[in-house]
Amino acid sequence: MPRSNYLFTSESVSEGHPDKVCDRISDTVVDAYLAAMPEARLGVETLATTNRIVIAGEVRGPDSVTFDHLTELTRAAVKDIGYEQSGFHWKNNDIAIYLHAQSADIAQGVDSSGNKDEGAGDQGIMFGYASDETPELMPAPIYYAHKILKDLADARKARQGDAAKLGPDAKSQVTVRYENGRPVGVTQIVLSTQHLDESLDSADVRAIVEPYILAALPQNWVSEETAWHVNPTGKFVIGGPDGDAGLTGRKIIVDTYGGAAPHGGGAFSGKDPTKVDRSAAYAARYLAKNVVAAGLATRATIQLAYAIGVAKPLSIYVDLHGTGQVDEARLEDVLMNAFDLSPRGIRTKLGLNKPIYARTSAYGHFGRAPEADGGFSWERTDLADSLKSALA
Repeated sequence: MPRSNYLFTSESVSEGHPDKVCDRISDTVVDAYLAAMPEARLGVETLATTNRIVIAGEVRGPDSVTFDHLTELTRAAVKDIGYEQSGFHWKNNDIAIYLHAQSADIAQGVDSSGNKDEGAGDQGIMFGYASDETPELMPAPIYYAHKILKDLADARKARQGDAAKLGPDAKSQVTVRYENGRPVGVTQIVLSTQHLDESLDSADVRAIVEPYILAALPQNWVSEETAWHVNPTGKFVIGGPDGDAGLTGRKIIVDTYGGAAPHGGGAFSGKDPTKVDRSAAYAARYLAKNVVAAGLATRATIQLAYAIGVAKPLSIYVDLHGTGQVDEARLEDVLMNAFDLSPRGIRTKLGLNKPIYARTSAYGHFGRAPEADGGFSWERTDLADSLKSALA
């Protein structure tokens, strides 16, 4: 029997966290190539440290995307995040780019030819998850950990009062109390945020951030018993890649469900949508969210598995965690028929060959509102009615 009363914790990191800076840059490169050629292929990694950024990887795309252009885009991304400190400044960073042609061995497995359909860009397993504990059908701990940091970043960039004294680098952590399987309150709040005013202590920082945290959380979730840990080390002035080196793809649990659901292990950022690490994880989330939106379960986990060069998924697995209104094996068959889960089918259904990825690089790839230009298309619930009809 699943536990009904428990505590669960998830963390998030801000767009100025060193690893998230790298995710942003890698996805900025992806967007640049997809804008120039929707069928571009990329696997891009970024390293950032004190006043240095290194971009490396494999690409197949037009020569019109020059290294000079990518350098300009990288500086603009760092500027937008907000780094203008002596150890990491958008204008002064040394940017080195080492991108080369995609392996022909990989290309022959991925590309369609003759009677062969386009294959998956890699082998692996991908998971999607949804839960009805928030309107966005996300687990509450990660959803609110993201929201706290996003609200603080918006206030910092808008220079709202004392929020202008905060820096881009921050981490949050929220411990949610569940009763009868439902989130009802917060027992622990952790926030570490960079501050530009060296005179600020932990109490000063708490006075700045507390109103934003309270506004981000549901009413009455914070009580006198809630423990606060704001800048518990005392001082956080040196932040970003100047304080700690960053790499693409090191925050995969932050990117997904905060530990409330499995993760296949593959990072998303820096990859074009032929890479099923990214696109199939989006497809699995789309299916799980539509299952819950259709009222077929209150929780759903979906696993997909792929082999490099093979078009169709090797398997689909559905777990409704004892909350389902339908047979899981039957639902697996319905989902396979409702959605072409080949790499091309996923990209076509969700419209993934677009420059929509830099915006995914912070505050989670899931639980975001679908956007008019196709961003976060995997958050739509337009499949829910047809799933209900197929299972009636």
